Amino acid sequence: MSTESTTPAPGLADDDAAAVHAQLGREARGVVEVAHRCPCGRPDVLRTLPRLADGTPFPTTYYATCPRLTGALSTLEAQGVMREMTERLQDDEALAEAYRRAHEAYLADRAELGAVHEIDGISAGGMPTRVKCLHVLAGHALAAGPGVNPLGDEAVEAVGQWWAPGPCVVPTEDGWERR
Repeated sequence: MSTESTTPAPGLADDDAAAVHAQLGREARGVVEVAHRCPCGRPDVLRTLPRLADGTPFPTTYYATCPRLTGALSTLEAQGVMREMTERLQDDEALAEAYRRAHEAYLADRAELGAVHEIDGISAGGMPTRVKCLHVLAGHALAAGPGVNPLGDEAVEAVGQWWAPGPCVVPTEDGWERR
């Protein structure tokens, strides 16, 4: 399957833009930079603008792109992990405080990219009081590094070595192919 991109995404080198296009099946929007690379070397998390080119507010500052990573996170979501994490936030004050700090760190990271009044004070993934999207939390954890987002760290640990089978996309003669 060829998924060649004709227009590089702003904020990405041509090779990275092509790899992300193959991962997503479309061009990435609002990209500032690769926020994290998979151990295979391909982008797996992008940092995105808080407002897309068409004017739409976009609160997802850290966007997971690797289909193996996102698939593994979707499996965790289907298993009820988000509900269990949200329940723990109600019972564990230290975890709730660390998650609140993750929310504040996320907002600070996004504020570096510009203010968008429609999403002021709103991070993503359900922070700071619930867990709504493991993809966002894991993306934040991978981009920020261990210890910043405790539930994101847990999600990353729970998915294991999503990269072990090798790159999720590979270059071909006519573009890139998703594996």
